[in-house]
Amino acid sequence: MSTPLTDHEKRKQISVRGIAGLGDVAEIKKTFNRHLHFTLVKDRNVSTSRDYYFALAHTVRDHLVGRWIRTQQYYYEKDPKRIHYLSLEFYMGRTLQNTMINLGLQNACDEAIYQLGLDLEELEEIEEDAGLGNGGLGRLAACFLDSMATLGLAAYGYGIRYEFGIFNQKISNGWQVEEADDWLRYGNPWEKARPEYMLPVHFYGHVEHTAEGPKWVHTQVVLAMPYDTPVPGYKNNTVNTMRLWSAKAPNDFNLQEFNVGDYIQAVLDRNLAENISRVLYPNDNFFEGKELRLKQEYFVVAATLQDIIRRFKSSKFGCRDPVRTSFETFPEKVAIQLNDTHPALAIPELMRILVDVEKLDWNKAWELTTKTCAYTNHTVLPEALERWPVHMFEKLLPRHLEIVYEINQRHMDRIKSLFPGDNDRLRRMSLIEEGEPKRINMAHLCVVGSHAVNGVARIHSEIVKNSVFKDFYEVEPEKFQNKTNGITPRRWLLLCNPGLADIIAEKLGEEFMTDLFQLKKLLDFIDDDAFIRDVANVKQENKLKFGAYLEKEYNVKINPESIFDIQVKRIHEYKRQLLNCLHIITYYNRIKKDPNKSFVPRTIMIGGKAAPGYHMAKMIIKLITSVGQVVNNDPVVGDKLKVIFLENYRVSLAEKVIPACDLSEQISTAGTEASGTGNMKFMLNGALTIGTMDGANVEMAEEAGEDNFFIFGMRVEDVESLDKKGYNAKEYYERIPELRQVIDQIRSGFFSPKEPELFKDVIDMLMYHDRFKVFADYEAYISCQDQVNELYKNPKEWTKKVIRNIAASGKFSSDRTITEYAREIWGVEPSDVKIPPPNEPRV
Repeated sequence: MSTPLTDHEKRKQISVRGIAGLGDVAEIKKTFNRHLHFTLVKDRNVSTSRDYYFALAHTVRDHLVGRWIRTQQYYYEKDPKRIHYLSLEFYMGRTLQNTMINLGLQNACDEAIYQLGLDLEELEEIEEDAGLGNGGLGRLAACFLDSMATLGLAAYGYGIRYEFGIFNQKISNGWQVEEADDWLRYGNPWEKARPEYMLPVHFYGHVEHTAEGPKWVHTQVVLAMPYDTPVPGYKNNTVNTMRLWSAKAPNDFNLQEFNVGDYIQAVLDRNLAENISRVLYPNDNFFEGKELRLKQEYFVVAATLQDIIRRFKSSKFGCRDPVRTSFETFPEKVAIQLNDTHPALAIPELMRILVDVEKLDWNKAWELTTKTCAYTNHTVLPEALERWPVHMFEKLLPRHLEIVYEINQRHMDRIKSLFPGDNDRLRRMSLIEEGEPKRINMAHLCVVGSHAVNGVARIHSEIVKNSVFKDFYEVEPEKFQNKTNGITPRRWLLLCNPGLADIIAEKLGEEFMTDLFQLKKLLDFIDDDAFIRDVANVKQENKLKFGAYLEKEYNVKINPESIFDIQVKRIHEYKRQLLNCLHIITYYNRIKKDPNKSFVPRTIMIGGKAAPGYHMAKMIIKLITSVGQVVNNDPVVGDKLKVIFLENYRVSLAEKVIPACDLSEQISTAGTEASGTGNMKFMLNGALTIGTMDGANVEMAEEAGEDNFFIFGMRVEDVESLDKKGYNAKEYYERIPELRQVIDQIRSGFFSPKEPELFKDVIDMLMYHDRFKVFADYEAYISCQDQVNELYKNPKEWTKKVIRNIAASGKFSSDRTITEYAREIWGVEPSDVKIPPPNEPRV
């Protein structure tokens, strides 16, 4: 038997990652050594692994800058409509490998690094994740940037450069403990500070109404310093920009006349201004109405709009004027996409600039604003909707409050004229919610101030029209659209699963990386035994590799023959990690009851962060780890069942776990998960899905065929009728013996013998106030899991279903999603024009 290939040798064979030309390899080695000795080490005579990582990062970055400059030059000359994606979160993960792949440099770098006696994968592991997001919403923004660059759109991502991203999660004694994510500690080689574009942002003060119009005066100023990160498209030489703002105190901060004496304190107080960009709020699908968060939201919006308008005024547009003076063409040159309501202040801020600064009349300004802005809704959970207290708004942004009141007045006048005497409708549709305190409904502001409103999966967009914004849909149905989410196949297939990408490329060529619908052609090989074997082998290799990683990191040995059953996502009651937990305990009880029976072995992995203030989510983590303690140390169970909590789930861990998964858990209560995107990553990487008819699962099952999907549980209609009837958990508890046993075990302290009462809150919730109806889907879930076991016993049939899923995942590329946004919301066409590379003369 031949010796197994090393990782390096395997990687060399993967053509999709670019050809390693001898000239490229020599040039990369030369540049690497130059950076190592002149940029980094200088006066040290010993290099660390981190030095090698930075040398490589700078080497790869050198290949970006020429294309970056040329792309921006190209936009300046062509003056296309520009897309501005505004988001409080960009969950980017690591940049090195993604950049090498998109520039077609990966194999050349791998070879160069190998010839220098180093290991590329080891260096890649040194890079910190840019964790500037919580979960789906922030990761979606990152996938969208990749697709916009790949589709040749003149697009900009705008957000905040948080000094501390999403916390690092440690598990201590089975509990989550948070640690600050000091991701910039060693510097960030991918960003470029642009102090020449620094802009002022105003807060507080008051409004004076003068003959020349309203003036916002006596404000406090904070400076917004931009940091630019290049965003390369896939092998098209386009490099777009993500611009993140950092807060800086002006030099005269607090040194005005009233603070003459205390110079030292005044300088120390600069921190107060600079705290704006200090830390990402760690809540997913939950609104925390803190003043610092409102400051963050206005900070990113105010800096971004000044930047957009500066660029609009100064760009070439086929005439000789040094600047544009008329705003008439603004919506033809500028699109602003609001990623949820977090950047909603863009609407009143654009109005403030057009009316107060540029002196347009209100109606013209409003027309331009609505034509420019579009809003994506990401959730229907009421606790996630942003509703800012008027008193806080008035203190921080007094002029914007006046503008919101004026927008609302005109909006109410319109509704009154359409529905005379319908006061309840006026109350429901107002931007201002009466009560103590009065609040501004930011979602209503977004709907009224945008020309397009979209949900993120078909079922979610229907719920948006028929329930959340029903009244608005009745008035302007043409505003409402669906844009089903997608994921970038560059990171989520080629980067994380090169083995699978390679066997697909053998059959289809390499075009599928930019046209994922081509995966449909894999159905031609559904009965090809060699291909079936290849798909199964790739999965097995990925499982072995992830198993080795778990052994190294967590000291746990797992059975690679077992079903890798995985649920990774933020911990939240609506995502129902508890339902998964009930199945684990049920399976454990079945093994204990009949230890000699043959069971299909499982390794169940659950990972995800809980918001630090979310008590129930933290209890759910503790329950999972406690169940793991019992199950994993029971000799009767052996390797038939293992339970692992994956610590510190993040983008770079997702890239390892997703390719190794057999069974993807997507089990939210129908009508609660707007879309989900992890579900799509698992599908593309050869897992089968067990899931409810919720979010994008519905469309995934439709694409793959319901026979190739493990669907269970209530549909949205069933949930609604159960709500009407009244959900009574006790009914299920009394009727289903296996469920009763599980609940009694948790309640009695079977999984927490030292603290029998530990899970009282969890049991009380499940029994008496479970909004997400875990018990109502228990039976259907368990029986669906039994079907999973049956199919897994037949590896060939399992793998054929896997192939049908991969072949059906083309719809879920973010390239398709962005093409739809471009055509149907932004009014631009994707382009496959390849900008000439820096070493060729410009055309």
